[in-house]
Amino acid sequence: MPKTILLTGATDGIGLETAKQLVSTGHRILLHGRNPDKLEAVRQSLSALPGGGTVESYVADLSRLSKVEGLAQALIDKHSTLDVLFNNAGVLKTPDPITPGGLDVRFVVNTIAPYLLTQRLTGLMSTAGRVVNLASAAQAPVDLDALAGRVELAEDFEAYAQSKLAITMWSRHLGLALRGTGPMIVAVNPGSLLGTKMVKEGFGLEGKDIGIGADILVRAAVSDEFQKANGLYFDNDIGAFADPHSDALDEQKCTEVVHTIEAILSA
Repeated sequence: MPKTILLTGATDGIGLETAKQLVSTGHRILLHGRNPDKLEAVRQSLSALPGGGTVESYVADLSRLSKVEGLAQALIDKHSTLDVLFNNAGVLKTPDPITPGGLDVRFVVNTIAPYLLTQRLTGLMSTAGRVVNLASAAQAPVDLDALAGRVELAEDFEAYAQSKLAITMWSRHLGLALRGTGPMIVAVNPGSLLGTKMVKEGFGLEGKDIGIGADILVRAAVSDEFQKANGLYFDNDIGAFADPHSDALDEQKCTEVVHTIEAILSA
């Protein structure tokens, strides 16, 4: 049965390749991007693919939490159900790492915006729904003061690695909390050093086939193996569910990350 699937950051890289696969197998894709011209070009390209899937597009800058709220409301206004949410959009390097609100862009886009979008959209999702959060093999202990914008991290990769552990931590916290009453929430490392724009800009590497990442995301969206993956972490570098960084298995530390995010959103 065709599913309604929201994909953030879907105008290039793994997101785009995942969208292609899902449209080609008949699903309805709600495509998100930041650049309206690029987004429209991708929408047209995906709409022309065979397979019977349909494509809608939604513009939002996920580094601005007010725009994340607007995106969520636009989706709620138009759709009564959502089957899958991919929190795929991500940032590693940027010329403006601090938002006007004083937060690190990596934490906002990679961690906080996905949390906010998930919280706003779970009302559209049944217990059979799925939230797939893009994690990474790059995971570093989260400085709560950096997450809250009270201190600035000097290194791009450090901010990125902390933001990816933070999303893994709240995925586990919320996934376990919603078990049996809400959608399945899982964190997925799609594979290290895949050939995305982020890898090319951040590391100067061509990277591996992005299809590796898209294939596991499609499985996470529709396959039975992820049906009961609430709160788990899938490491596609080994092709199996695995333990993430030890901090993500620490209930108290996960709770502290969630409370910090909630404080940011309520400020």
